[in-house]
Amino acid sequence: MRERRGTKLGLAALATAIVFAVAWFAVNRQVGIPDDRTFFVVGFLVAAALGIASFVRGTRWYGGLAAVFAILIGISLPFTMSISRQDVAASAIQVGDTIPRFAAVDAFSNSFDSESLHGHLVLIKFFRAHW
Repeated sequence: MRERRGTKLGLAALATAIVFAVAWFAVNRQVGIPDDRTFFVVGFLVAAALGIASFVRGTRWYGGLAAVFAILIGISLPFTMSISRQDVAASAIQVGDTIPRFAAVDAFSNSFDSESLHGHLVLIKFFRAHW
């Protein structure tokens, strides 16, 4: 049976989406979201475009399934970025400022409060990624 031309595009779309998703989550895991996300947005949109192109060219069922996943993955980052702006508040705490009082739980489920941090160098990073 002759392979439809869009099947390879669908598989390439899924591979592209997976590569960019793995790279995006690797960057996020290091809490290092880049200020300029253009590279990732373009990569995700290319994956979605390849997925759409595979349907235009005609695809077998497994190429179509790969294309659907690529399209869903490919629009996820640009969509979440468009609905979730992450601006820094004008009253944000700056390096060297005194932190407000708070209580929290660390990675080992131990409770602590801001008073227990007095006299220690501490980096507290609040993180929210696009996903």
